[in-house]
Amino acid sequence: MFKNKFQEGIYALITIFITVNVFVLYTVYVLEGNTIKEVTGAHSVIEGVNMMGGIYMFGHYLPIWSVILIEIGVAFVLDMFIGGPLAMRIAFTVCDPKDVHPLFMEAVIICCTAAIMCPMMSCLAAVFYYPYYDGFNVLTLLAEMFKTLCRNFPVAFLGQLFFIQPLTRVIFFKLLFRKPKEAA
Repeated sequence: MFKNKFQEGIYALITIFITVNVFVLYTVYVLEGNTIKEVTGAHSVIEGVNMMGGIYMFGHYLPIWSVILIEIGVAFVLDMFIGGPLAMRIAFTVCDPKDVHPLFMEAVIICCTAAIMCPMMSCLAAVFYYPYYDGFNVLTLLAEMFKTLCRNFPVAFLGQLFFIQPLTRVIFFKLLFRKPKEAA
């Protein structure tokens, strides 16, 4: 599929860039939007985020762009060194690419990747967004991790399968690394 590690890294970076932005918007607007507006008295979510001084992460309020950059960096490292290779190994154990349709094989890889990356990122999100102002409790951390995983897995799975990976493929294969057209 990829000619070299550079292309693999670019593909992963595009996927992660789209995924992290989708999840930050999903979390801030869909899951926490009403709470942010109620707490701040703002008329819009972005106004509420600005009134709070950003997004709560690591016990501080950080600008939303820094939250996105931190998550992109962490997700990229996890995907390149753990999630991606492990997902490929599992997918090729479950299905033989010679015996199944390429579209089905791609779906299996996407499912394996979501099944590996979502729990890892949910665990890290529980650590990143833990309410440290209340002190630290391992049971609270585990509960936050489980809650985050339950909220995010359906969106991660369906989002990767039906939106993020198709968009990444268009960007990667149609815009960045086009195959040269054969002469007629």
